[in-house]
Amino acid sequence: MATRKTKNHGETIEMLKKELGRKNLLSLPRVMKVSVSCGIGSMITQGNKDYAFIEKSLAEITGQKPALRKSRKAISNFKLRKGLPVGLVVTLRKERMFDFLGRLVNIALPRVRDFHGISVKGFDGQGNYSLGIEDCTIFPEVDQETLTRSHGLQVNVSTKANNNREGYLLLKAMGFPFKEVINEDGKIVKKS
Repeated sequence: MATRKTKNHGETIEMLKKELGRKNLLSLPRVMKVSVSCGIGSMITQGNKDYAFIEKSLAEITGQKPALRKSRKAISNFKLRKGLPVGLVVTLRKERMFDFLGRLVNIALPRVRDFHGISVKGFDGQGNYSLGIEDCTIFPEVDQETLTRSHGLQVNVSTKANNNREGYLLLKAMGFPFKEVINEDGKIVKKS
């Protein structure tokens, strides 16, 4: 089976070359990595220490075992102690990254109720994009019968883009369904 990268790679490069007016392929923006994370700190501080179902669903969604992140220091207002688990994160690169992005864009996002596109306000100023997903059951890999409690995800797409416009053009060429447009000035404009 051809991956998302090999299927659309030529079309994406040609579109970016034309849109950005560059001839050198190495100067074009590209996706470096995708991080998928889920916070479990509030669940731990409430007394429920079993987060195996979140770990299992994150592994099913990404195809890779998540790494456990622990707190670095204690914060008494949040009932947080040093060394308590606060999150699970998976970093995807190369083949798995493009497979995950393909499933996210083509399968998961259209399954969101009342979906009209994703916002361009998730760009950080340097071309990286962050997307929050409230419900993990939009991915067909998650078995809804065995999932005890639904949880959200944070998807961060790290790119080699220099600014938001380049990152927007890259992700748009890859098929991300944005509901707004970033013009040449870097301003957000509603689609007509």
